[in-house]
Amino acid sequence: MSARLPRTPLTWIAVVVLAAGAAFGLYWFQPWKLLTDTEVAEQLTTVAAPTPGSPTTGPPTPGPPTPGPPTPEGNAAALVSSGDFVSHEHDTSGGARVVRTGDGRHRLELVGLSTSNGPDLRVWLTDQPVVEGRAGWHLFDDGRWVELGRLKGNLGDQGYEIPADIELDDLTSVSIWCKRFAVSFGAAALTRAG
Repeated sequence: MSARLPRTPLTWIAVVVLAAGAAFGLYWFQPWKLLTDTEVAEQLTTVAAPTPGSPTTGPPTPGPPTPGPPTPEGNAAALVSSGDFVSHEHDTSGGARVVRTGDGRHRLELVGLSTSNGPDLRVWLTDQPVVEGRAGWHLFDDGRWVELGRLKGNLGDQGYEIPADIELDDLTSVSIWCKRFAVSFGAAALTRAG
């Protein structure tokens, strides 16, 4: 006895609706990203170490110094601010730092980042405080934020140019922001260097 295909229009409509819903769900949630990682190993800026005996007021630069591109005319790059990531929606660790390069430009560098992969992840500088736990998941789109681009990878070292017209004084945190679901995967409070 062979199986018969349903012939009623209602059954075919239900099949088409279910197939379309499944396709949309796969596109929207992209569950395969939870099983894959993208590792980035960009060269970070070498930041001049403070001279011995000079006071510093900020935390040390996250991670070991990595040789970076040379600076023009011998100008040394300087650390502007830095901080460590805390977890929000997903376990996140590593460091973030804003560096002024020898030619006066600013870069945000993520050092040793480790977070989950996900759909539509962006790197945001924001004026919002970093609150640990579930209370901090949705804060970063409440105030001023600047999107520096899509997250290049959920693991490793990576840098993002900060446009010259961006005023950095009140941008005191960085978030790995899932734009599709309006949630922070993890964030770091940026403390000014001394």
